[in-house]
Amino acid sequence: MNTAFAVSLVFAGCCSNVVFLELLVRKFPGCGNIVTFAQFAFIALEGFVFQTNFGRKKPAIPISNYVIMVTMFFTVSVINNYALNFNIAMPLHMIFRSGSLIANMILGIIILKKRYSASKYLSIVLVSIGIFICTIMSAKQVVSIDGVYAFLQWLVGICMLTFALLMSARMGIFQETLYKQYGKHSKEALFYNHCLPLPGFLLLSTNIYNHAVFFSQSTPVEIPVIGQHVPVMWVYLLMNVITQRLRCGVTFIYVCIRGVFILTTECTSLTVTLVVTLRKFLSLIISILYFQNPFTVWHWVGTAVVFLGTLLYTEVWTSIRTAMKGDKLEKKAE
Repeated sequence: MNTAFAVSLVFAGCCSNVVFLELLVRKFPGCGNIVTFAQFAFIALEGFVFQTNFGRKKPAIPISNYVIMVTMFFTVSVINNYALNFNIAMPLHMIFRSGSLIANMILGIIILKKRYSASKYLSIVLVSIGIFICTIMSAKQVVSIDGVYAFLQWLVGICMLTFALLMSARMGIFQETLYKQYGKHSKEALFYNHCLPLPGFLLLSTNIYNHAVFFSQSTPVEIPVIGQHVPVMWVYLLMNVITQRLRCGVTFIYVCIRGVFILTTECTSLTVTLVVTLRKFLSLIISILYFQNPFTVWHWVGTAVVFLGTLLYTEVWTSIRTAMKGDKLEKKAE
């Protein structure tokens, strides 16, 4: 029962986030900053109350280390959302960010001197090929539909996503070294990663204010429970914040975090991996079908290769074979 409930939470929460984010971006393509600010403020407020006990609980990891982590996390979050301003379609945005495996492996080899199995290298090659196919197909669409200027804007967006991927991977390595030294404090890190950067949004205050005005001028809708009329864009933003999946290692808030937390306590890591991977694929399908984003046969090929590489990297196939062999041995023993 708990497993089915957890899977439902993961799919309902994380997939609905795609819908609300795209509703926001479609209406106001430049709203990335206000979306990021809302997410940070919401998590910081929740963490201040429940994690730090209104500031009375001291951090286990020194603040100086959090400042370094926060600088990277703030940069990654802002750039990822701001890239949507540069003709980056939501499906490509989701597929491109799957390249985090590539960035993590490259920096792991360079900084941590890690070595990986042949299957890991093969999976990275597959993910790289899949992302390359989707990127090239998207580039052709931008040029043919919107012209050269739009293509140059799109290139800027791709460069931003690439930089964010590498910065995110570097942050992950820094996080890993901190956890080895001070122990794992994921909830504490989640709070400080979202609280400390809040003053940085003053640099984006004009853009945030302008979009707050735009949101307030949007069509009002009635909220069923309270019977009050609220501008629809604020409703979309609230739902996006509640269902948003924020990447910091692997962190899910509210609906998603509850689902994944229950899932990790009830199921094996294999099940969790499969559910999260399927959730990503379903999010992509929703973005393509519901919002009618252009997606060619080659996009589907690239997407399939990316997910195949992801599953290979997480050793799903090996786990399935091991489980099947275990079942056969049990049946023979009976």
